[in-house]
Amino acid sequence: MEGGSRYLKAPFEVHEQRFEATERIMALQFSAVEKRLERIEALIEGLERRLWMTVFGVAGVILTEAVQSLIDWRPA
Repeated sequence: MEGGSRYLKAPFEVHEQRFEATERIMALQFSAVEKRLERIEALIEGLERRLWMTVFGVAGVILTEAVQSLIDWRPA
């Protein structure tokens, strides 16, 4: 048997258990936050793709209108 009273060690063991439980809870919370951030990043990437497609679409329409106006504008 180890030396010393178990009553002297008991309070430290309780604090150690609380500390370990707190660490486990924090790890779970951080993993949940990380998953949410990954989902948000994926949504932002999809939104960015849609935005660029819209920009290219508008630029294509403007260029098409410009080319059509040049084709229709012929010196008579």
